[in-house]
Amino acid sequence: MPYPASHKQDQAHGNAYMLMPIADVPRWYAERKPQGTIAVRHGDDTLTWDELERGANARARAFAAKGVKPGDFVAIGLPNGNAFFETTFAVWKCGATPTSLSWRLPRGEAAAVLDVLRPSLVVGGEADWNAPNSLPATFVPQGFSDEAVTNPVARYWKAMTSGGSTGRPKVILDHQPAVTDTAAEPALGIPLGVSLLNPGPLYHNAPFIVSHFALFAGGRLTGLTKFEPEETLRQIEAQRVEWVNFVPTMMHRIWALPEKVRNAYDLSSLKIVFHMAAPMPPWLKEKWIEWLGPERIWELYGGTERQGACIISGVEWLTHKGSVGKIGDTARLRILGPDGKDVAPGETGEIYFLPNDGAGTTYHYLGAEPKRRTDGWESLGDIGRLDEEGYLYLGDRLADMILRGGANIYPAEVEAAVTAHPEVCSCVVVGLPDPEFGQRVHAIVELMPGAAAQVVADTMGVFLDDRLSRYKHPESFEVAAGQIRDDSGKVRRTMLRDQRAAWLKEGRAFQILPSGGGRKGAE
Repeated sequence: MPYPASHKQDQAHGNAYMLMPIADVPRWYAERKPQGTIAVRHGDDTLTWDELERGANARARAFAAKGVKPGDFVAIGLPNGNAFFETTFAVWKCGATPTSLSWRLPRGEAAAVLDVLRPSLVVGGEADWNAPNSLPATFVPQGFSDEAVTNPVARYWKAMTSGGSTGRPKVILDHQPAVTDTAAEPALGIPLGVSLLNPGPLYHNAPFIVSHFALFAGGRLTGLTKFEPEETLRQIEAQRVEWVNFVPTMMHRIWALPEKVRNAYDLSSLKIVFHMAAPMPPWLKEKWIEWLGPERIWELYGGTERQGACIISGVEWLTHKGSVGKIGDTARLRILGPDGKDVAPGETGEIYFLPNDGAGTTYHYLGAEPKRRTDGWESLGDIGRLDEEGYLYLGDRLADMILRGGANIYPAEVEAAVTAHPEVCSCVVVGLPDPEFGQRVHAIVELMPGAAAQVVADTMGVFLDDRLSRYKHPESFEVAAGQIRDDSGKVRRTMLRDQRAAWLKEGRAFQILPSGGGRKGAE
């Protein structure tokens, strides 16, 4: 049958390029690659391009039988695995838009998201989500044809969720339609035919995007069902991975491996290691640059909303340490003070973006309104400063800033310093109520195996003396019972802060270790 694709010509450069529906990507490569070529791998489970195409076709017909129509939303609550990709391509084949949710969302949170999204179908998720129309995570289409499906192209290629600093859910509809250019490298240095590793959960935006970009580029996607540091290195070697995206938490856990283990694997295939989605401690970035070389380490700062993004290479970073780069060609950036006016280079203010095509051209929200000025400039709630050359340096989110005795303290700076301690795996810093100073600095830490909690707390003051001004030192420490950041590096800081503030108000006891650095603790 003739292939449904739109051929266009770049008049400025004379380059032919081809836009096709994302829905048809598996068939495109199944028809052009050698039979049996693997598209997706999770452990020992593999999907060839032909299997991905046929599985997605059968699922699409099953979804249509459940009432999914072009223009609908379909919520996907599936863990990382091959079925996830059969499902996303099936949704696009229905002419619908996928929304990826954590399959472990509590009932209340899931209900809040589904109330905003109003999907025509939920695939997977917990049984207590009580979705009106759903299919279980174990669903396998039976009795449905796996021949090609043709439907209109979805207006929005994805709709991702975000709780933001308030915890109230919103859905971010990406204004890019569900089409792709098979002749062009997708973005972020992902080459055509790439071998790409995804270690992150697919319900977060960056893992969702880069995993599908690898497939749009005809590459081989290796996914982890759950991040594990040494397994990550093992897969990079085994699959000759060229491109990978981490969050700083993952990079810290890899770096915390014994040096003998870390250097036991051949990572020579790696061309690009991106990190994004959370602040990167400068000391950790320097270690990775020393280990793999600055030309392979890249960083991106930007939101799911795509109002603008900054990118910096490791080479640039070495001459602009701490920066997240310059604004790209598709948008503008400015730093505004409390009076709404631009601040001078070097001064801190709120970061605002404006796409070249105008406000609201890249996305819109369901369930929220953007923080948009009357002139169209938008903020994600982050603060930062620009240097004389236009490089951006992040502070923190306005909602997360701690005000102690009139001094502004940024949690990310404190977390980076605390995490540098060899006995600390991860850290989240919040401000708790204090009758004298208004707020005090409280650190929730995840310790390395075998670390003695009180010893870490008692020695932390001396450890931080060369890294932080004294007034920024945590005044109390709390040892977390489990992992405090998820595999995407995300943390619900506002929830943690409010929860502990409520406990203090109620007089409820929870594990607090006063610091041994001479400052008052948290009784």
